[in-house]
Amino acid sequence: MIDALSFFTAKLTHETDASDVYAAQKAGDAFTLVDVRDDAAWRQGRISGAVHMPYREIAARAAAELDPDVPVVVYCWSPGCNAGAKGAVEFAVLGYQVREMIGGYEYWVREGQPTENDQGPLPRTFDPQVMVVRTSSDT
Repeated sequence: MIDALSFFTAKLTHETDASDVYAAQKAGDAFTLVDVRDDAAWRQGRISGAVHMPYREIAARAAAELDPDVPVVVYCWSPGCNAGAKGAVEFAVLGYQVREMIGGYEYWVREGQPTENDQGPLPRTFDPQVMVVRTSSDT
């Protein structure tokens, strides 16, 4: 039987979330953020600073494009999408240290983190259903 400490420690070794990824980006932590969605999704909007590598292309492209010594964080659309897990498997097979960003692009956007498309930055909005939205009267 797996105890709770072992289970949750292993889970946190392989998962992260949008808030932690954003904090790691701001801190300058060394990792590569990889969007594993298809081309249409990438063009519609993506996380600023992400690399686009659809999960079906990882086996063919990763070794030539990404440093195997730099940890990878993958994301897809949302909690309802398993492309992030598929991408994580592909990177793990290749020997990369990899984590999946739970919540995906959906929760990144809902938390108001920076996004962009081919035309530039997209508007930032903050969803009170997933985070505390502070107003000037809260400070």
